[in-house]
Amino acid sequence: MDRFRIDSHKLIYHPRRVSDWAAGKDIYPLYVEISPYGGCNHRCIFCALDYLEYKPQILDTKVLKRFLRDIAGKGTKSIMFAGEGEPLLHGDIAELIVFAKGQGLDTAVTTNGVLLSGGFLRKTLRSLSWLRISLNAGTAGGYSFIHKTRPEDFRRVIENIRQAVKIKKKEKLSCAIGVQFLLLNENQKEVGRLAGILRSAGADYLIIKPYSQHASSRNRLGRGLHYDRLMYLEERLKRYNRGRFNVVFRKQTMLNIGDKKPYEKCFGLPFWTYLTSWGDLYACSAFLGDKRFCYGNIYRESFEKAWKGKRRKRIMRMMEEGWDIGNCREACRLDAINRYLWELKNPPAHVNFI
Repeated sequence: MDRFRIDSHKLIYHPRRVSDWAAGKDIYPLYVEISPYGGCNHRCIFCALDYLEYKPQILDTKVLKRFLRDIAGKGTKSIMFAGEGEPLLHGDIAELIVFAKGQGLDTAVTTNGVLLSGGFLRKTLRSLSWLRISLNAGTAGGYSFIHKTRPEDFRRVIENIRQAVKIKKKEKLSCAIGVQFLLLNENQKEVGRLAGILRSAGADYLIIKPYSQHASSRNRLGRGLHYDRLMYLEERLKRYNRGRFNVVFRKQTMLNIGDKKPYEKCFGLPFWTYLTSWGDLYACSAFLGDKRFCYGNIYRESFEKAWKGKRRKRIMRMMEEGWDIGNCREACRLDAINRYLWELKNPPAHVNFI
């Protein structure tokens, strides 16, 4: 059971914000993704942002705290620390997590998990809604190949997950501890083994998600990758579901890849934004580095000024009037949201017969 609606969306729980948007009001985002650090300690073969070259740029802690206060004051509900690099490489990341939660923001982290020390976990788990580890193999050898790192890192990450679960149980915390696995030809045979390891470790879930080609990324792993031939894995992985552990096989997202999008415009942009490690606010994470999608920079202006500014208005106008949705990434972050919003704006016949 996908109890967190991972293969869907959660806009249905925010009817007031959706209603304001539908009425033409200029709303603030519900969710913000933040990249506190641009560098990374891995070089995963599937990395969509390899073209940014893992530059070790770091968001200034004071500037980021000001930004977090600003978005919380404007009604943003949640943030995720992740981004174009490894967020745990930011020296103040634990402090920033606790601070964000203190501002009333639901806070989460996606990490490769290598740097999940006991000290970090004890400081932050109480402030996190969820902690998600990107782990894309079920053996040390497979992990080393996929993540382009040392084989020992695989065992280290598994042990870090066990430690996180132990701290969570001891302190009776609600933080969900999960893993996401990008399904590739190169790792498909290891997914069952990983599911067994994670269930034994006490993780809450394992997400099996599809690869989609980023227009600017240097890798081309999508060639020869046919998810319709991998659907059998869904049934096979169900046997690992036990207790609170479950495998979320993102079947619908996989099946949507290659199909024509049922919407003609991207309506989801007002509900989220992305903050890069160099301080730029972007409309879409699929176009990082493309200034056509940059609202502004938090070192030079406040969040409110960037959000209400001329550049964002120009971007919204471009998306409304002249953007070809065929230029967008398949299985993009906002795909499920766009399907929902398009149907609200373009309802089928007989909707009053409830």
